[in-house]
Amino acid sequence: MTDEEYSAFYLSSFSLLVRQLYAMTGDFSEAQDAVQEAFVRGWGRRARFSSDDGPPEAWIRTVAWRLAVSRWRRARRGRALERERVQALPQEEAGPGPEHTALVAALRRLPAAQRQAIVLFHLCDLSLHQISEETGAAVGTIKARLSRGRAALAEYLRDEPEAGSALRHSERMNHCA
Repeated sequence: MTDEEYSAFYLSSFSLLVRQLYAMTGDFSEAQDAVQEAFVRGWGRRARFSSDDGPPEAWIRTVAWRLAVSRWRRARRGRALERERVQALPQEEAGPGPEHTALVAALRRLPAAQRQAIVLFHLCDLSLHQISEETGAAVGTIKARLSRGRAALAEYLRDEPEAGSALRHSERMNHCA
């Protein structure tokens, strides 16, 4: 992949990948940082990405996810402080609706592996095989994570006042866009 192709890939994919990682982590600032770092790491290996294979979104998303998980393990307290700082910033756009808030809150309650499987399958439209390749987990493990995650998510959404709209909202979100 040439410098120009990689730059074009960055411009066309950055926002999408940030939204996907945000859905997996529940932390927009962390998602931005991890995706940015993944693109920086990808720059050094851009010659290995073949334009015939298409954009290397899966590689960038996997690196960003692993960076986010690594940061969680090293600095739990730092993440909490960062979330407080980000929440204190004035919002330029109108905030998310109650159904979006209920869905994000329910996703945050899931274990990271289940949340990742649900986001990749339902929001990013990846197949079980693609998720298996991206995460390194067996297809059977992905199926179990999806099953357990869906059951827990349904239970969490049942507890929310906007559960019905959150469930309808999650069904409408067939892409991470």
